[in-house]
Amino acid sequence: MIIKPMIRSNICLNSHPKGCAAMVRNQIAYIQKSFTRDDANAGTSAPAGIPKLVLVIGCSTGYGLASRIAAAFGYGAATVGISLEKPGSATKPGTPGWYNNLTFDTEAAQAGLVSKTLEGDAFSDALKATTITMLKETAAAAGIPPVVDLIIYSLASPVRTDPKDGVLYRSVIKPIGSPYSGKTIDMMTGRINVVSAEPATEAEIAHTVKVMGGEDWERWIDTLDAAGILAPAVRTVAYTYRGPKLSWPIYKNGTIGRAKEDLERAGRAINTRLSGQSGGAAWISVNKAVVTRASAVIPIIPFYISCLFKVMKERGLHEGCIEQVARLYQDRLYLSEAVGDPRKVPVDDEGRIRIDDWEMREDVQTETLARMERVTEENVGTAADMAGFKHDFLEAHGFDVPGVDYEADTDPATI
Repeated sequence: MIIKPMIRSNICLNSHPKGCAAMVRNQIAYIQKSFTRDDANAGTSAPAGIPKLVLVIGCSTGYGLASRIAAAFGYGAATVGISLEKPGSATKPGTPGWYNNLTFDTEAAQAGLVSKTLEGDAFSDALKATTITMLKETAAAAGIPPVVDLIIYSLASPVRTDPKDGVLYRSVIKPIGSPYSGKTIDMMTGRINVVSAEPATEAEIAHTVKVMGGEDWERWIDTLDAAGILAPAVRTVAYTYRGPKLSWPIYKNGTIGRAKEDLERAGRAINTRLSGQSGGAAWISVNKAVVTRASAVIPIIPFYISCLFKVMKERGLHEGCIEQVARLYQDRLYLSEAVGDPRKVPVDDEGRIRIDDWEMREDVQTETLARMERVTEENVGTAADMAGFKHDFLEAHGFDVPGVDYEADTDPATI
């Protein structure tokens, strides 16, 4: 079939297998080019401190996918990835993450890297148990000790069934306390609209924390530790975003922000536990704004990102997920002096890793906010980076990837 993007209200309803595969291969090529250190070797030859067995919880898109690619093709690590995706069929495309996972496993095998991908509910105890078995099998196949060196927690699910009470919780993106209104941009037309959101109820706040907070991250660490599968110096990272103050009413101070506060609470608790018992460590990494399926529909965020991208590209500072993760690994987590001592990983006053440092530079923020004041529907194509926003959004679904023939007959059941 000929597959074209189906977009409704900044939501893409389909994906392109060949485009997703090309996007993943492009990210792999970037990592292979940027990781040139002698310690980027696979298996037991890698120096102490460099990850050999990596678990990525939420591995199929965005920062999770980039984290897995960088660990495997940058450091030669064996990886186990977990996600919940829908496969393609003869008549209907699958989700982007399904094609991304398939491409990653194919490319890893061709490069002599060991990788296993599990599809299922990462919140469930059953999948946690299956993951432990898979980690042991993966380590055996790679000829390395059956202990995890790095755990990336990058789940982005809108719902969670708590295995303790069996209740299905749903997250919402809403302000807390009072309504919120903010500009947004239709990426396909360039139209600027004002969208509003009513304040969340206490129940909605609690549900969002249940889904997007740190409880499940802690359960993963508990389960892996009980199974004796954590390396003595294991490192674990969860991702978050803060953004500029103009977005705080809907983001940092809204339901998402409340959940992220709980994620940071969990990070501190995990760090205290790991550092006390084995010399391991846990961090929250605050990352840069990027185009995701969620960010495209949050009030003010598409408008802000379009202006931010324009400013950062003009200054040579723009990064996507793969560039951010490469910097996270090379300049933070596995900085040469921090390889054997997690206390030397650069952090802010709150103990967080800041990969949003370029985004939050004073000159970048000042110019971005000024652009937001000047942008109209008449000049949005030049004053803001609408083309870049649209490209990143389409690329995340396998569209608008250079070198892909989108007029060719495509089998949606495979890459």
